[in-house]
Amino acid sequence: MTSFEITPIGTVTNDRTDVQDTDNWGAVRSTITVDERFGDACLQGLEGFSHVEVLFVFDRFPDHGDHREPRPYRGRADLPPVGIFAGRGPRRPNRIGVTCCAIESVHGRELTVVGLDAVSGTPVIDLKPAMREFLPTDVEQPDWVGPMMSEYFQP
Repeated sequence: MTSFEITPIGTVTNDRTDVQDTDNWGAVRSTITVDERFGDACLQGLEGFSHVEVLFVFDRFPDHGDHREPRPYRGRADLPPVGIFAGRGPRRPNRIGVTCCAIESVHGRELTVVGLDAVSGTPVIDLKPAMREFLPTDVEQPDWVGPMMSEYFQP
């Protein structure tokens, strides 16, 4: 397959630094500072949206190479093993994360969001406004997911 290079467009700043601290992201306030090469008007118009999809890199996790064997989700033995593409964790082939966050404010090249599950210093690779037309209406998931994720976005 062809490989490609991605250059970050900005960086996350918040109070979270421990990559192992995986729950309670709901009240985390993060500021994404977009690189100056995009100019001071790069976020113009984003303030009209309530949410933004943030694509970022789990840059603090090593590449584990072999992703062929299903593993219990979040390393929990009480959960069923799932393949690499049936989870949202950081140990991924390209270590790309994506989270839909509430927009709190937009000022120049600074975007403040709530609920971004990325630690301070995380490189951001793209931002996309959340639009109803792109959101699914009938999401289904296994029964074990709800209880397992119940504290993930709690404050």
